[in-house]
Amino acid sequence: MLKSFLPNKQVKDIFQITPKDLKNQGIKAVITDLDNTLVEWDRPNATPKLTEWFKRMQEEGILVTIVSNNNEARVKAFSDPLGIPFIYKARKPMGKAFSRAIKEMNVNKEETVVVGDQLLTDILGGNRNGFYTILVIPVAQTDGFVTKFNRRVERRIMSWFKRKGLLNWEEQS
Repeated sequence: MLKSFLPNKQVKDIFQITPKDLKNQGIKAVITDLDNTLVEWDRPNATPKLTEWFKRMQEEGILVTIVSNNNEARVKAFSDPLGIPFIYKARKPMGKAFSRAIKEMNVNKEETVVVGDQLLTDILGGNRNGFYTILVIPVAQTDGFVTKFNRRVERRIMSWFKRKGLLNWEEQS
């Protein structure tokens, strides 16, 4: 059961995911979470470094769709200036939004990675639906109300993974 929460890969941040590495794995598309994966949950816009990351992905032919549990106003305000497709109120870890994203990008699961900062939504959802999953360290040390609860549960799961030698997670101070 707990293995459903185990990511295929873990990285410090989104910037460690490169078009070259993705292409070497046969990956053509990225489904990524927004809040605390790409930017802090309370940051309205992309940073210049993140804008450049999206640009590199696009130049290399890697499709990106933002799939967020947040509301339309938040996700649209972030995504529209970048020209990045998005799905809001995704209800992760449920699979409907993941299926919709790959359909809209015209790719299959084997060509797609799911990237996120939460085991209970992003990683569980990606794993349950047959995707390769990448866990990133949250970019902010604070969270919204629901996420605070999730983080408590995640700490217990991560602790178990660490004891078993399955996860090497960098703690935030």
